[in-house]
Amino acid sequence: MRIAFMGTPDFAVPTLDAIHAAGHDIAAVYSQPPRPAGRGKGMKPSPVQARAEALGIPVRTPMSLRDPDEQTTFVALNLDVAVVAAYGLILPQPILDAPNHGCLNVHGSILPRWRGAAPIQRAILAGDERTGITIMGMERGLDTGPMFLVRETPIGRKTAGELTADLAILGAVMMVEALSRLDQIQPVPQPEKGVTYAAKIEKQEARLDFCASAEAAERQVRAFNPHPGAFFEHGGERIKLLAADPVSGSGEPGTVLDDQLTIACGTAALAPALVQRAGRGAMTPAELLRGFAIPRGSLLQ
Repeated sequence: MRIAFMGTPDFAVPTLDAIHAAGHDIAAVYSQPPRPAGRGKGMKPSPVQARAEALGIPVRTPMSLRDPDEQTTFVALNLDVAVVAAYGLILPQPILDAPNHGCLNVHGSILPRWRGAAPIQRAILAGDERTGITIMGMERGLDTGPMFLVRETPIGRKTAGELTADLAILGAVMMVEALSRLDQIQPVPQPEKGVTYAAKIEKQEARLDFCASAEAAERQVRAFNPHPGAFFEHGGERIKLLAADPVSGSGEPGTVLDDQLTIACGTAALAPALVQRAGRGAMTPAELLRGFAIPRGSLLQ
């Protein structure tokens, strides 16, 4: 099939690789424009752009698809279908209508739960036991289109980074399957009940809420690993928690209970397993405390 692929982050790369390996004719790859990165703030292409260029596929990086010239260029590709995976730009109606079979999206949740920008993090924060991938047809609404394929997977104790990697591979397999059966699959409308929205993650959400239960704080740690990183502040420095476990313990929320950096929460306590100071690598709490004192009884913010 003649395809345009539209995606930006690492999550989208396995799907690009999979449809390329399946022998589809990828007429063009669309990705968000390069962004400043690193200390020198040089312009860095997205993971999808870098991978597409390595595969020798033409790449377009428009700031928007609302420009009539961009829409004309897209229509002229004469596509069978557009495959979308975490592209990050709104697709106007002329773009949605251009391919013969429309636009198919790899969405990281079991729709209609967690429509929107951050379905993986929101599922972890909410304590969901399972999530998955939905291959859906795109329309003007926010992730409201009909479902072609749905597969589930357990969340367990995975971080957002681990779960994203797993779902990226699952989504790639499912998209290749959907394309191979496009004339056979009968898409079904999403259920009207069970709709939730996965709002974009704001940086302030990553501050650990020790007034909540230890289980909720531990979900924060996993949901914000690797980005933006759940954190607390002490002595004017921000400390990230990369891994932690709920344990027994009690005290004023945010209070350090012992010499191992166990922290009291609204219910029970949180025992950090892996932490990180600004500009440093990951370390154990024991390694942290050897160079950065956080005495028992300290109240963390």
